[in-house]
Amino acid sequence: MYSIGIDIGGMSIKFGLVSGDGKILTKTVQKTPFNTADGVNAIISGIKELMQKADVKREEIKGIGIGCPGAVDSKEGIIDVLPNLGWESIAISKILKKEFDLPVKISNDANVATLAEVKYGSAKQYNTAVMFTLGTGVGGGIVIDGKLFEGGWSRGAELGHVTLYNDGIECTCGRRGCIERYVSATALIERTKTAMIGDKNSAMWDYVLGDIGKVDGRTAFECEKTGDKTAKEVVDAYVKDLGESIMNMLNIFRPEAFILGGGVSAQGKNLTDRLVKYCEKFEYGYHNSPVTKIITATLGNDAGIIGAAALIE
Repeated sequence: MYSIGIDIGGMSIKFGLVSGDGKILTKTVQKTPFNTADGVNAIISGIKELMQKADVKREEIKGIGIGCPGAVDSKEGIIDVLPNLGWESIAISKILKKEFDLPVKISNDANVATLAEVKYGSAKQYNTAVMFTLGTGVGGGIVIDGKLFEGGWSRGAELGHVTLYNDGIECTCGRRGCIERYVSATALIERTKTAMIGDKNSAMWDYVLGDIGKVDGRTAFECEKTGDKTAKEVVDAYVKDLGESIMNMLNIFRPEAFILGGGVSAQGKNLTDRLVKYCEKFEYGYHNSPVTKIITATLGNDAGIIGAAALIE
């Protein structure tokens, strides 16, 4: 038996036929429409295309899982709002059940990515884990005893919007000082650019060929390796804020593993080794309790499909 995993993104909707051991056997892609009706049609046509391409019958499929950004009601199977896409109030589970006569489950995209890593990825030997996805923003996911924890009304696990600095930088959520404004890839790029403007002699200017618009999440980390003082200051400040953000999560959840995903996590041990040292120094009860492993995600862009499919048990 197989499951269908659907990963709804801002530019594309990805569909995958997933085996019971978390392997994607067949994929298809649809361009993401920017209105509700076309969004529903794209999901339906994408599922049909996937089943045809994979040459599977409905009877061979256990169900359909969906991961998407924005606000969802996982209990009722409703996409409440995807603000960047213009999608609102889609009873997607009801619609797809009627169309395909299959069980349908839905959750936030960061949630399903976390579930994928726990079931089939870097945290598969652990039963309880928390994850940050460090991208444009900071997504959060929590798995406790092998099950997703979504909070009341599926509105919890917004870990990127926990306050790191009182009255800090204004966040898109309307509050100030959120974790997202300090440790996302976007925030790291902003830090790097600000530091470069303050130091015209930094090696980071050579790294981007004099074009500050080419700064990305790797710039400071790569230039630090050359001994650039300003790049090191950027990295140290970033690691401190990320370490403190992780510490907050460890003191609340004390998971077996803390997973880092998203583009910044590509730094691997260059990042996680520093974070481990930070937590060793500041973690409450560190020397008298089991140690949370800080690891990076391994499923990459497939995590959304695999995690969505994993919603179907």
